[in-house]
Amino acid sequence: MMMSRGGTRFGSSMFAVLGPRYFSTATVRTFSNEGISDWMRAPAVGVRCRSTLALDDKEQEEKQAVGGGPAKDEKGIVSYWGLEPTKVTKDDGTEWKWICFKPWEAYKADLSIDLKKHHEAVTLMDKMAYWTVKGLRWPTDLFFQRRYGCRAMMLETVAAVPGMVGGMLLHCKSLRRFEHSGGWIKALLEEAENERMHLMTFMEVAKPRWYERALIFAVQGVFFNAYFLGYIISPKFAHRMVGYLEEEAIHSYTEFLKELDNGNIENVPAPAIAIDYWRLPPDSTLRDVVMVVRADEAHHRDVNHFASDIHYQGRQLRETPAPLGYH
Repeated sequence: MMMSRGGTRFGSSMFAVLGPRYFSTATVRTFSNEGISDWMRAPAVGVRCRSTLALDDKEQEEKQAVGGGPAKDEKGIVSYWGLEPTKVTKDDGTEWKWICFKPWEAYKADLSIDLKKHHEAVTLMDKMAYWTVKGLRWPTDLFFQRRYGCRAMMLETVAAVPGMVGGMLLHCKSLRRFEHSGGWIKALLEEAENERMHLMTFMEVAKPRWYERALIFAVQGVFFNAYFLGYIISPKFAHRMVGYLEEEAIHSYTEFLKELDNGNIENVPAPAIAIDYWRLPPDSTLRDVVMVVRADEAHHRDVNHFASDIHYQGRQLRETPAPLGYH
């Protein structure tokens, strides 16, 4: 009897101390022979299991604005860990509305880059990379034909994979060998993020159908695993193939521009996310967006052909400084 009372008092004191910390919506009850069943039935939400709680359930359910910006009336999230979003403003003092990228990640595209550069396939490995890309283009042309908006989305879902795979494998290699990467991990991840922002932009222009989403899902799964294995076997082949893939991207966006100039595709206003990401004038159009995206692809072409050349010279990427910030 005394042990039972002692255990009850100990349990009561423990829950009195820990209850307010671990249970946010339940009233902490003391243990007693009569009240233990009531306490067991009381609803409880562990704060450590839900580290961030909304100030208001209704406000938490509000959808975010298009492009990743918060809704106008949405309040901040209370964090158990004390993390609060920082308020970011533009150069003119207005509030920055995007949470998917920050103002210092925006840039002006270099439209003066040479779009006609081409790496001649001389070695057997280069020819394999070249004809692999050419072989992938044929079903794409057959499926999308001249629907360049949807074609661009498909292209970007694939083009964003190599940088992430290459950066990830170089990251693991750097950890295994206790060596620096020469900046190539960051350079390849920058490429992947840039390609992803292309996709986020074209999502505002073209809405994919259900079967196009299914196709993208399948193609990305196959391409990711194939490129992963290809990069492990031969990084110089992998980078060369991406270089040729970017050359095809330049060709596709050039055809996109022709359709816009001929009036076959409506030259709608540029999405707001594109204006902020590439620091375009407020009155920019879809044609301006395609121009800067094509310039980005040309830069990615140069980076990957350059990376392949380094391997062809029998050197490691870490021995040559990476072209960081080269968009």
